Amino acid sequence: MRKQRTISEIVKVSGIGVHTGKKVDVVIEPAPENTGIVFHRTDKNVFIKANQVNVVDTTLSTTLGINGIYVKTVEHLLSSLYALNIDNCIIKIDNEEVPILDGSSASWVYLLKSASFVEQKHYKKVLIVTKPVKIKDSGKFVALLPCRKFKISYSISFDGTFINKQKYELEINEQSFIKEISKARTFCFLRDIEYMQQNNLALGGSLDNAVVVDDYGIANEDPLRYENEFVRHKILDAIGDLSILNYDIKTHYIAYKSGHNLNYRLVSSLLEDKKSYVIIGSPKQETQILENLGYLSPVVG
Repeated sequence: MRKQRTISEIVKVSGIGVHTGKKVDVVIEPAPENTGIVFHRTDKNVFIKANQVNVVDTTLSTTLGINGIYVKTVEHLLSSLYALNIDNCIIKIDNEEVPILDGSSASWVYLLKSASFVEQKHYKKVLIVTKPVKIKDSGKFVALLPCRKFKISYSISFDGTFINKQKYELEINEQSFIKEISKARTFCFLRDIEYMQQNNLALGGSLDNAVVVDDYGIANEDPLRYENEFVRHKILDAIGDLSILNYDIKTHYIAYKSGHNLNYRLVSSLLEDKKSYVIIGSPKQETQILENLGYLSPVVG
């Protein structure tokens, strides 16, 4: 187990929301231990904690909300915070959507690492998956399996397109996230942009913040950052969606053609089944629980 962390300096950034197209200013401030990740809509003076209860929409992104006040497209920032082991901070935001920046987590990682980190007194609690939780729906599949580590195996399939089939697997930690995942950008198909904009989505999207796929390849002048950038971005999104558990996670997450909605349903299914996981709050408790369960020997991974 590790101690909780916050940032040591304030982080400031401005940008536009990829779906709303609205300009937004963000200020990330340090917070005391056990605060968690809390969004403060400063224009409404409403605080919204990043947790499963406050997820109100999963259409093309993850939206948190309370009483009709929202913070949209939180997954890239939450993914970065989780991977960098930043557990406590207040995110002040003066509009309804987190800025998309370049469509990846790279800018968030740079800004947060530049602020540096402060180790706090209390331990970060760990959630260990102890039995499989699975969902199948319309040819899609997602699961959480017992594992000693946090590992992700992800497969996508866009037959007949430039993307085609891609898969990627890795253990998630700060170093692997920064090197292998953080620079992967969000993506969309050129044919879908008009439909999304007619439905008030992707109003702030551009070739500067997304990889746009057409019939021949990508419309962007800049090349792909990874050969399989598309599946790596899906992993980035999944980390953000799972991070709202607010624990360090020990599980093998497996997904085929998953997305924000299926991730939300998976986390909900996990939390509803109290026998599918254990929560560990201290190193002593960790040893006791693992010995009592006989957990380490049969675990996968």
